[in-house]
Amino acid sequence: MSGTSKIEVVRTVAGLRARVAEWRAAGETVGLVPTMGALHDGHLSLVRGIRKEASRVCVTLFVNPKQFNPNEDLAAYPRDEAGDMAKLAGEGTHLLFAPTVGEMYPQGSATQVAVPGLGDILEGSFRPGFFTGVATVVAKLLLQALPDVAVFGEKDYQQLLVIRRMVADLDIPVAVRGAPTVREADGLAMSSRNAYLTPEQRAVAPALIRVLRAIAAAVRDGADPGERAAWGGRELLAAGFAKVDYIEVRNAATLQPIASAGEPARVLAAAHLGRARLIDNIPV
Repeated sequence: MSGTSKIEVVRTVAGLRARVAEWRAAGETVGLVPTMGALHDGHLSLVRGIRKEASRVCVTLFVNPKQFNPNEDLAAYPRDEAGDMAKLAGEGTHLLFAPTVGEMYPQGSATQVAVPGLGDILEGSFRPGFFTGVATVVAKLLLQALPDVAVFGEKDYQQLLVIRRMVADLDIPVAVRGAPTVREADGLAMSSRNAYLTPEQRAVAPALIRVLRAIAAAVRDGADPGERAAWGGRELLAAGFAKVDYIEVRNAATLQPIASAGEPARVLAAAHLGRARLIDNIPV
């Protein structure tokens, strides 16, 4: 912790660009941490990490409607701007960009950014249009702020790969960093949606990381990835999860099925527990 300091808040693109321009004129470097708010220590670890790379830190807070399907939890998504501001000030964040939906998507806004292939599998197959919403808003945020570096958590591993592909394809001059998943003491990945879990469900939730670790260990020892993934799905249902959307062992760079033993791989999963849909992943 750097000690609580006052945090500046801007809500318009013009205000964001004006502040960044002042930093640039003073020879400062800029780091960006995009979030949807409801901040926990996983988010704050991103702020701590980027402060080592940039002299000025901007965090964005925007619950992006374009990445929610009609049957998802946009209205119920946890929001606590005042609490988020206090946490960010305590970490030495310099600027919070908290725009309205109208500021981000003005009347008549029509352009979307899609990453075909990489954005259509795993999460993309269960949440159609999700990664188009993510890529669109992240492209806008990066172009609005034009930071030197932006950081994203590895808990959303597929999202990180989609953003890296989009930034490379569009020649956006921003370095994209991935940061390790931050976990609770029992291994559960920190997530804003963990707030949906009842005490009983919270006790069940760590089964997800236990299963992923068991799959990764077995695959490292030569087990068949498909067989181990199928076993993992059965284990989660037996533990009390209501539904498993997917558990897969995929190539760590392309997210395609692994073609040979020993190639870099990742175990990725999404499963439902009560109101919460939990996602997680670990390297093999």
